[in-house]
Amino acid sequence: MTSRPDSADFLDLFLRDVPMMDVRAPVEYAKGSFPNAINAPLMNDDERHRVGICYKEKGQDEAIRLGHQLVQGDIKAARIESWRRFALEHPDGYLFCFRGGLRSRLTQQWLKEAGIEYPLVTGGYKAMRRFLIDQLDQRVNEARFVIISGRTGTGKTRVLGQLPNPVDLEGLANHRGSSFGRQVTPQPSQIDFENRLAVAMIRATISAAESGQPVYLEDESHLVGRCSLPQSLRDRMATAPLMVLERTMAERVNIIREDYVEHMVQAYQQRDGSLAGWANFEDYLLSALARVQKRLGGVRYQHLRELMILALAQQQASGDTSGHNDWIESLLCDYYDPMYDYQLANKNDRIVATGRPEELVGRAEQFRA
Repeated sequence: MTSRPDSADFLDLFLRDVPMMDVRAPVEYAKGSFPNAINAPLMNDDERHRVGICYKEKGQDEAIRLGHQLVQGDIKAARIESWRRFALEHPDGYLFCFRGGLRSRLTQQWLKEAGIEYPLVTGGYKAMRRFLIDQLDQRVNEARFVIISGRTGTGKTRVLGQLPNPVDLEGLANHRGSSFGRQVTPQPSQIDFENRLAVAMIRATISAAESGQPVYLEDESHLVGRCSLPQSLRDRMATAPLMVLERTMAERVNIIREDYVEHMVQAYQQRDGSLAGWANFEDYLLSALARVQKRLGGVRYQHLRELMILALAQQQASGDTSGHNDWIESLLCDYYDPMYDYQLANKNDRIVATGRPEELVGRAEQFRA
């Protein structure tokens, strides 16, 4: 491989989705890394822990000596081989550790001994994380935002994707935002969410500057599942203009059924197989309803649960999902709509457009600077 220099051009790395190899321990990676990084650790969690204790008690030289003792022979060969495969598959990539120091240099050295010269990210994870935090704050403060609002089931995320410069907060958080919003795959850690959000905001604001259009976001509370929106973004969203999406009740019921029933059962069965997938899908729906039991009240909750169980039995027996329409419509009318209408009443002065999807997409041109 042709030798390339180390890089501190963080903006270029993130804008181009450059593949990166995170050689920190798995426990560090799990707390947060970057959208384009995979974990290929120099040391596993136990090895890192033992070396860390040695460093505190006996100093750096002894810690390095212990590290070499723990990572040698077949263990060392296996790790070098994983790095070598990554380097060959991603000849434009980089590696990094926490600060771009000892672990990165050692990984580089061992790779070089295996015949591959591979560059690192100067400053490592810490510098890239600091860069993204600063960029997110700067771009949130400088951007123009327009918020897509609307009752549950109007398909706000679908419309968001048709607008210029969208930032899909629910997609970044891997959660649809409601009690039923959990996805088959887990949500990212808070740090991972913030890093994803920063990269998305960088891209959207660059595109917005070129097009003269604002950045579009979907109306969200401060939490999307367990992922918390940064306070600076929440403050800007709380004062931004609103476009309110409208659809008929029949359309909303169909969207909810597609997203939360038909797509979810497919996802669970694809992941877990037919029988286990169905059982997990049933648990997903019933658990989601149970999470709003207190707000619904005992009688209403029990009625909706019975409707849901009947619909699930019909779906399992024949594949017909239309039975879900009853509990979906009741939940929208009696629970979600009153809550949304109360919240919207406090935002009336910010509404700049109301209409169906095609009308709101058509109105976007009015926001060009």
